[in-house]
Amino acid sequence: MFEGFSREELEGMLEDAALNWLAHDGLWFLAAEDRFDMETAIDLDTRAWESFTVIEARRIMKRHGIEQGGGIEALAIALGFRLYAFINEQEIVEQSEDRLLFRMNRCRVQAARKKKGLPDFPCKPVGLVEYSGFAKTIDPRIETCCVGCPPDEHPDEWYCAWEFTLREE
Repeated sequence: MFEGFSREELEGMLEDAALNWLAHDGLWFLAAEDRFDMETAIDLDTRAWESFTVIEARRIMKRHGIEQGGGIEALAIALGFRLYAFINEQEIVEQSEDRLLFRMNRCRVQAARKKKGLPDFPCKPVGLVEYSGFAKTIDPRIETCCVGCPPDEHPDEWYCAWEFTLREE
C-alpha cells in the first residue's frame, strides 16, 4: 500500500494522522464540555489520558525496541516518537543521566486558541497525568515535575515545561 510514496509523502501522511487524532481529541473535548461543563470535561479527559498515555508509550517502546527501565535516555527517545512530536514544536532543553528538562514550545491547541483571542487552555491537570504516566511506563523510577503549564503563567517561548528525574532505588 505504501510502495511508490516518497519519504516526503509518507511523512505528510504521518502528520495528517497526528492532526486527525488531535482534531478528534479536541472535538471530543468540546462535546463533553458542551454536554456537561469545563470541569467535568477536564476530568473525563484526564481519565482518558491516564490510559492513552500508557498505550502510546508501550507502542512506541515496542516499535522502537525501547526496553522498560531504560532511564532518561529511553524517555528522551520515546518523547520524540509521540504523536505530538509530529505536529508541535518541542525540545529537550537539558539532559543528563538522571534528569531531563522538556518544553513544549509551540502547541497547536494553544496556538489555535491564541489565534481566536481565547485564553490558554488550562491543560495542567491532564498534563500531570499524561506526562507522569508516559514517563513511568518507560521507566517506573522516573518522577515527573511540572515546571509550568497553563493555567500557570509561562514565557512566550513555551507553553509547558516538564522536569523528569530518575530516582535511584
